[in-house]
Amino acid sequence: MVNCHSVFQLLETYKARKIISKYLPRTPLVYSKKISKIVGFDVYLKLENTLPTRAFKVRGGVYYANVKKEEAVKKGLIAASIGNHGQSIAYAGKLVGARVVIVMPHGVPEVKVEALRDLGAEIIFHGKIYEEAREYAEKLAREKGMLYVHGVNEPLLYAGVGTMHLENIEDLPDVDVIINPIGGGSGASGAVIVAKSVDPKIKVIGVQAEGAQSFYLSWKTGRLVSTGKADTIAEGLATSKAYELSFMILKDRIDDIVLVSDEEIKKAMKMLLELAGQVAEPSGAAAMAAAYEMKERLQGKKVIVMVTGGNVSPELLREIVNMEPWWER
Repeated sequence: MVNCHSVFQLLETYKARKIISKYLPRTPLVYSKKISKIVGFDVYLKLENTLPTRAFKVRGGVYYANVKKEEAVKKGLIAASIGNHGQSIAYAGKLVGARVVIVMPHGVPEVKVEALRDLGAEIIFHGKIYEEAREYAEKLAREKGMLYVHGVNEPLLYAGVGTMHLENIEDLPDVDVIINPIGGGSGASGAVIVAKSVDPKIKVIGVQAEGAQSFYLSWKTGRLVSTGKADTIAEGLATSKAYELSFMILKDRIDDIVLVSDEEIKKAMKMLLELAGQVAEPSGAAAMAAAYEMKERLQGKKVIVMVTGGNVSPELLREIVNMEPWWER
């Protein structure tokens, strides 16, 4: 039985789709015959890497900025990000004519920094990890009177992001399993909000990096956990704590969460590049890494693998290109 809270969240997602469809293209859901043959189940790739910012989060930013347009233009927008959330807010701010300031930790790949600059965002570097950048962004927002956009605990972002899963269900209504990475958790939350509202039998599986497993530990223990560290090449998964909103949505509704290593992520990037022609950043390939590791469990299933982003550094991309194919042909 679907509860009223789920229905409310689903309705908000439909409202978001009405706005987002004016600004963003529908992303393809592509069947991969080559990967399906290797893993033994039907693999459908949801190509969020084809969006203007090459990442799914722009859906949330566009919806948020439109709903909050008057306040955003008056005060300006500020957010903390390790890349894709920042691009989302910068892109959306440009659409509505708002000033955008993004606080980033030191060490973020230059490709993501340049993408933000290209969108007109002002960038401030602070701290070594995301949480330090987030705390500083919140401090600046209070001091300067700007509109702060939390990367995880902002419900409007969830409604926007959830539209990718509306498309999934419309394009493949008989899907058995959806695999979605978890950094902050908005993407996986969108999956359970949409999929479980439509058909509770659809399995939703989350993926975290082994070096950044705060949400996994929270889900296992039933309470919010902060590890205080995030050691992974997948910047989009590099969160050192779990957040209230995504935890509330996912704790009783997600079917499983699996952990993948950086090496497994690189292998998945190679597989997507060579067999599907898709450039995926590490977090964007995490769902493919999990799908391969779970292949025995998924035999005969129809599985949507979320390719959530394609903002990979040239150095890492060269490494992936030069890797030898590792799968059995």
